[in-house]
Amino acid sequence: MKYFPIVLISLLLVSGCGSRSATEEAISAIELDTELVRFDALFAKAERTDIPRLKQEFPLFFPERYPDSIWEARINDTLQKQLNRAVLETFPEENDLEADLYSLLQHVDYYFEGFQAPTHIYTTTSDVDYRTRVIIADSLLLIELDTYLGAEHEFYTGIPLFIAQNLNPSQILPDVATAYSKQFIAVPKQRTLIEQMVYFGKQLYLMDLWLPDVPDNQKMGYTEQQWQWAQDNETDMWRYFVEKELLYSTDPKLGGRFINPAPFSKFNLEIDNESPGRVGRFIGWQIVRSYLEQNNIPLEQLMALDGETIFKESKYKPKR
Repeated sequence: MKYFPIVLISLLLVSGCGSRSATEEAISAIELDTELVRFDALFAKAERTDIPRLKQEFPLFFPERYPDSIWEARINDTLQKQLNRAVLETFPEENDLEADLYSLLQHVDYYFEGFQAPTHIYTTTSDVDYRTRVIIADSLLLIELDTYLGAEHEFYTGIPLFIAQNLNPSQILPDVATAYSKQFIAVPKQRTLIEQMVYFGKQLYLMDLWLPDVPDNQKMGYTEQQWQWAQDNETDMWRYFVEKELLYSTDPKLGGRFINPAPFSKFNLEIDNESPGRVGRFIGWQIVRSYLEQNNIPLEQLMALDGETIFKESKYKPKR
């Protein structure tokens, strides 16, 4: 069993630290049978005559209920061609994506015994369906690259800013990590705000382990300004939750106000428009980190522990 107090994690994050080197060397030595397949690029280059071959090689992308005429039309569709070009410009076939994803999967494998890494990672396009950017199913991982072209890309015109700001290449790894984290974290039995906060705090803590080189603001999906606001206002936010007696509330509206993606958090105060959304997750993350400063516990046990216990034993106090 592995024990990971946050003090150790802090050491691991220090550049040049011997402990980190030993850990990272062990992780980099892990061998996985995982292959990246750029289906988006293959389809972008395809001609009508290539459809039978592609269907045979990649039946996943060609449901039998659709006739070949559908795929022929898609190959020749002007908008699809524009999308293909944009994806290949942002993600050339020679890039670091495969190495970065492989490293992430090595980290997951290191920290969770029995983890089954995907045998195939497929990249594709989805008509910019940002609701399904990353899909995990059985032994495969699917990433829709047309949802990571950059926040200000012309294809994202009309998409709410708080969503578009995360349609960046830098969010691929956090999104994949989030998807895999759900396999290891127990779903809260209670619907209190503190349980929700700690649940997402666990997701973010796993990113501390799995993505040690990714900045904290990107793990949250925040801009640097949003991250700074959360840090600067941590004390005031915590005081608000306590004074309003929200931590043990099961009011379903609290998720929309402080947990779910939103343009801002809803304290019903003048500061609302300055705040980023999902600040409850940020606080939950700090609670989990604080808990690990006080407790030495196997990682699997931490993921199964209820949020109330983690909160009570965390001795959490905002840093500012």
